[in-house]
Amino acid sequence: MSTISSFAGLQTAMRGLLAQQRGLDVTSHNIANANTVGYSRQEAALVAADPLQIGSGALSNGAGAFIGQGVEVEAYRRMRSNFLDLQFRGQQMALGGHATTAASLGNIEAALNEPGEDGISALLGQFWTAWSDVGNYPESSPARQALVTHGESLASAVRQLDARLNAVAADANVEYAQITGPAGPISTAAAEIQQLNIAIERSVQGGRTPNDLLDRRDVLLDELSQYGQVSITDLGTGAIRVEFGGAALPLVDGTNPPNWPQPLTTPGGKLGALIDLGPKMAAYRSQLNQVATSLQTSVNAIHGAPPFFTATPGSEASTLTVTIPASAVRAGSLATKGSNDIALQIAALRGGNADSSYADLIGRIGADAASVNRQYTTARALVDNAETRRQEVAGVAMDEEVVNMIKFQRGYQASSRVMNTVDEMLDQLINRTGRVGL
Repeated sequence: MSTISSFAGLQTAMRGLLAQQRGLDVTSHNIANANTVGYSRQEAALVAADPLQIGSGALSNGAGAFIGQGVEVEAYRRMRSNFLDLQFRGQQMALGGHATTAASLGNIEAALNEPGEDGISALLGQFWTAWSDVGNYPESSPARQALVTHGESLASAVRQLDARLNAVAADANVEYAQITGPAGPISTAAAEIQQLNIAIERSVQGGRTPNDLLDRRDVLLDELSQYGQVSITDLGTGAIRVEFGGAALPLVDGTNPPNWPQPLTTPGGKLGALIDLGPKMAAYRSQLNQVATSLQTSVNAIHGAPPFFTATPGSEASTLTVTIPASAVRAGSLATKGSNDIALQIAALRGGNADSSYADLIGRIGADAASVNRQYTTARALVDNAETRRQEVAGVAMDEEVVNMIKFQRGYQASSRVMNTVDEMLDQLINRTGRVGL
C-alpha cells in the first residue's frame, strides 16, 4: 500500500497560506490603484492544486486514489475587454475630431459677434443709415465725416474677420505640425509603446504576466485614438502592431523602432479635423470676399470717381478700405446745391447683395457650428457611455475589494489553524510517541 508523508498536511496548509496571501496582495494592489488612470482591476485566480496519486491499496477495496493537496494561484488575471477598448477608441477618435472643429467654429462665432452692436450686420446697417443722413443733409460736413467713419469701421471689421478666418487655418496647420512632429505626442507615444513591447515580450517569454505594463500600453493607445484612427494587431508574443491614421507603414511594428513621422491624408480624429479646417476656412474667406466685392462694386458704381472703397482684386476682404476724404464724398450727381441723388441711391442698397451675401455667410457658419456641436454632444455621450462600460469590467469597486480582503483574510486564518493543528499532531508523533505514561 502506498503511503503519504506525515508532512503532507503542512504542505497543503502552506499552499493555502501562500494562495490567500497572494490574493490579499492583489486586493491591496487594486485598492491602492483605484484612482490610477487606465488601471485595470486584477484578480488572483485560485484553482485546486494537482492531487497526489496513491497507488493500488489506498482504499479498502484495494483500488488507488487521489488526495487533494490544497489550492494554488493559477494566474493573475487583468480584467479587460478588448471589444470595449475598440469601441471606446472609435468613439474617442470621433470626439477628438468634433471637439477640434467645434472649438474653432466657436472662436469664429465669437469673432463674428452676431447679433451684436459691433457685428458686421450692425455696421452695414449703420453704413446705409449714414448714406441716408448724407442724402437728407447733402451739404453737412459732419454727416459726410460720419459716413466715412462708418465706412472705415465696416471695412476694418471685414478685414478683421478675414484675418481671423486665416488665423484659424494657420493655427490648425501649426497645431498639426506640432502633434505630428518628431517631438510631438504621437512620436513620444510610439517610442514608449515600442519600449513597452520589448518589456512585455520579455516578460511573456519568461512566463510572467506584466499586467501593469499592459495597462500603461493601453493608456497610450487611448491617447493616440483622439488624434486619429488606431488599429491593433496582436503579434502573439506579447508585442503588438499599431496602425495609425491610415499611414502606409505601421506606427509601431512589434519591437522595431517607430515609423514616424509619416504623411497622413485622412487620419480621422483631431488630426483629420485640423486638416479639414484649412479648406473650410478657405471657403468661408471666399464667401467673405464675395461680400466685400459686392459692397465695393455696388457702392463705387453709383458713387463714381473717386471710388469710395478700394481693394486688391482677388483679396477684397483682406484689403477693403476707405481712402476717400470726407470732402470728396459725392452726395449728388449735379453741381447744384442740395443734389442728393447719389446718396439716396446708395442708401437704397440696404438689404441688397452685400447684406444678403453676408447673411448667407453667417447662416452657413451658424449651421456648421450647430451641426458640429450636436455631433460633439453625441460623441461626448458615447465616449462617456463606452468608458462607463469599460469601468464596469476593469474598474476597481471598493466594496467588492473589501469583501475580497475579508474573504482572503478568513482563508488565511483557516489555513493557519490547519497548520497549527498539523504541527501539534506532528509534535505529538515525533516528540511524545513511545514515552511511558503518555
